[in-house]
Amino acid sequence: MQPLISIQDVQKRFNLEAGFFAPMGRYVYAVNGLSFTIGENESYGLVGESGCGKTTTARLLVRMYKHDSGTILYRGEDLGNFKKKQLSQYRQKVKYVFQDPARSLNPRMDIFNVLISGRRWGIRGEDDKALREKAAAILEEVGLSAKDLDRRPADFSGGQRQRISIARGLLMEPELLICDEVVSALDVSIQAQILNLLMELRRTRKLSFLFIAHDLTVASWFCDTIGVMYRGFLVEEAPAADLYRNAAHPYTKLLFSAVSAPKGEARSVLEEINACAFADRCPQAEERCFREKPELKQTIPGRRLRCFLDSA
Repeated sequence: MQPLISIQDVQKRFNLEAGFFAPMGRYVYAVNGLSFTIGENESYGLVGESGCGKTTTARLLVRMYKHDSGTILYRGEDLGNFKKKQLSQYRQKVKYVFQDPARSLNPRMDIFNVLISGRRWGIRGEDDKALREKAAAILEEVGLSAKDLDRRPADFSGGQRQRISIARGLLMEPELLICDEVVSALDVSIQAQILNLLMELRRTRKLSFLFIAHDLTVASWFCDTIGVMYRGFLVEEAPAADLYRNAAHPYTKLLFSAVSAPKGEARSVLEEINACAFADRCPQAEERCFREKPELKQTIPGRRLRCFLDSA
C-alpha cells in the first residue's frame, strides 16, 4: 500500500549568520539524509534532544522551508513540484499543531475567528452560520463548549488552549496532524488528557500523526513506529513496543535510561559529518566510529539501525 507521506534522503542546511564580516559559505546542517514513511492511520514518532532536527523536518513537511535535496512525496506526488493551488490543497490535508498555543493563537481574535480563519480562506462559499456550526461541533469534539466561541485565548488554561489548537487543525478535515511537542509544556495530568484526546481522534477520524517529542516514553505509548534522531541523522527506527523493550542504538538507550530526555541540546552540525555523529558521546565508541559514517541499515524487518557495534 502506498504511504501517505514518504521522505526519501532529505537534506536541509541553513546559512550560518554570524554578522556582517562572517565568512561566506558556512552552514548549519540541520537534516542529513533523512528517510521514513507515514502510512494511513499511522502515528510516527520523531524523538531526540532539542536541536536534533525534529522541528525542521516537520516544517519541511508543510513547506515552511524547502528541502535542499531528496524528495518528499504525498500519496506518491513530489511536494517539491506542487504549484500554489496544489500546495494550498496539500496544506489543508496536513495541519501543524505547535508546541506553544499561547504564541500560535492570535490573542486579539475570539475563538470562533481563531478556528475558522484558515477554512474561510481555504474553502470558499461557506457562510458564517455554517462555519459557526462546524466550529461549535469541533470545540465540543475536543472537550470544550460551543459557548467558548466568543471568548479569547487568554481566558483559557494551557491545556485548553492546546485543545483549541487541535480543533483549529481539525476544522480543515486533515489526513495528517503534525504534533510538535504538544504536551511538553503541560502538567503530567494534562499531558495524559491531551494524549487520550489525540488517541480518540485517531480512532474516530482515522487520522495519521507525525508526533514530535523529546520524551521517548511518551512517544512509545502513543506511536506505532518511532524514529530516533541525533544531529540531523536518523539513528534508529523500530516499532514503538519493540523499541521500548529492546533499544539497540547507544543514543536510544541513553534516552530511555534517563528519568526524562537528557537536558540541553544536541550540538549543531557546522560541517558535513563523515563519521558517527554520536561517537564523541558514545560509551562504546571504537576507532572506526570516529573515521567512518555508518549507514542506516535494516537489521530485521521493521527495524533500522545506524551503528557499527556488534552489540547494538
